[in-house]
Amino acid sequence: MSTDQRPTGPASDAHWPASGGPVTQPRLGLVGWLRFVWRQLTSMRTALLLLLLLTVAAVPGGTFPQRSIDAARTAQWITDHPTTGPVLDRLGFFEVYASPWFAAIYLLLFVSLIGCVAPRSRIHWRQVRARPPRAPRRLDRLGAHRELEIDGHPDEVRERLRTTLRRRRYRIHAYDDATLSAEKGHLRETGNLVFHLALIGVLVGVAWGHLLGWKGDVILPVGQTFANTLSRYDTFSPGPMVDVNHLDPFTLTLDEFAVSFETKDRGRGQFGAPRDFTATTRFTPASGPAREVDIKVNHPLETGGGTVFLLGNGYAPHVTVKSADGRVLYSDATPFLAQDNNYTSVGAIKVPGAQPDQLGFAGFFLPTGVIDQQQGPHSVFPDALDPQLALTAFSGTLFPGGAPQSVYTLDTAQMTALPGKDGADQLRILLHPGDTYDLPGGRGSITFDGVERFAGLSIRTDPGKTLTLVSALLALAGLVLSFVVRRRRVFVRVRPADDPARTVVAVGGLAKDDDTAMDDEVADIILSVKATP
Repeated sequence: MSTDQRPTGPASDAHWPASGGPVTQPRLGLVGWLRFVWRQLTSMRTALLLLLLLTVAAVPGGTFPQRSIDAARTAQWITDHPTTGPVLDRLGFFEVYASPWFAAIYLLLFVSLIGCVAPRSRIHWRQVRARPPRAPRRLDRLGAHRELEIDGHPDEVRERLRTTLRRRRYRIHAYDDATLSAEKGHLRETGNLVFHLALIGVLVGVAWGHLLGWKGDVILPVGQTFANTLSRYDTFSPGPMVDVNHLDPFTLTLDEFAVSFETKDRGRGQFGAPRDFTATTRFTPASGPAREVDIKVNHPLETGGGTVFLLGNGYAPHVTVKSADGRVLYSDATPFLAQDNNYTSVGAIKVPGAQPDQLGFAGFFLPTGVIDQQQGPHSVFPDALDPQLALTAFSGTLFPGGAPQSVYTLDTAQMTALPGKDGADQLRILLHPGDTYDLPGGRGSITFDGVERFAGLSIRTDPGKTLTLVSALLALAGLVLSFVVRRRRVFVRVRPADDPARTVVAVGGLAKDDDTAMDDEVADIILSVKATP
């Protein structure tokens, strides 16, 4: 028996190759491949995959220190991990949100969402404007179906059905005198499209804020004035398109910083708890008079060139360091960082002008100080009732290699601890306001002049925040609509019964998704018509 199963005849010879001949495969060509790639990119599956990938790509931004936020901590992390640190740095793990691979995922998601939503919006617009389809001939084949004989003429019953459907917010069309076609629930797809369009708005708002926004932090002691220039910021993170030399000019003077703490033990562990923080400032814009403004935790100051938030506060002991011949090497209020609720604070005083070696002091500021054998130096109350300054002293190179440092820590890699009295390995200094301590070896003296408070201010500009907020609210509203609204179609047929005064009513329903309540909907419609006189 022959194994050649090809059909015979002239027509078959045009489509089947000769025995053993090559089979010609269809080719997409350049246009076909571009169309294929575009369809894959703009599919909903790809959009969801890119959204998941963007979430995963953002994880290193919360895991590793970011150079734009804390350059000193980033440099220290790389130093502590000499093998993986440089590799991760080259891959952009310390500047995740500015890395090329994160931007690529971001842009692909943006294009995918636009390519997915645009055609769906056109289709949805046509569906909203289109009439409901004609009623099927056999309504009993639909998933939800009821048929009932009720009193009334067919035209009268049909009008009662129209009224009932309109009351239930159905859009109705009649193709003939015996049927009605109705549908509702287009808001479900509208909500879905609004959700995806809002996601695009969120992406645009975030990108807008990233490109044109900036954030700067400054520690401002009481009595000092901050000018909105780059050199006055302690940390500054500009967007790629921000001109840091043309910041909106204004000045801000911290006249007073009022803090109140709970001074009574009410049996609920609230002793020492903060009750209020108020920074009284004088804000002077570029044009216009100065005005007094109070800044609180949830009440920022709008400057027009940025929003000033009160993020933190603490103590800045004023210290003066003099050389052996009486020259002032350092005299300033130095912020110390609080470590607990009682404001036990750590900090560093750096004196680069000391000779022959630079001087550094590190230790604790204690608002209400106590030193014991178990806990060492610590504060027992957050207010400055008995301020003390406990320091150790070092000499050497303050900034080895010129690497950035935190203002609160002292890098002692190339420094030596000053010896203490009576052969102690390390010099320990305890100062109260007004105390002066003479440093060993003719290195001069250090004086604790007094205590000032400081406010930690964060000044931010985010031009895309309004768009992002509105888009987020629209996305939430669209998501609620897509979950709550049901897409349903109802078809009605009426015909005279054997009794001329009665009518046979058939109602069938279809739901686009899994809608277990569709059968109850059909039953309610036909029963409400029966109950209507």
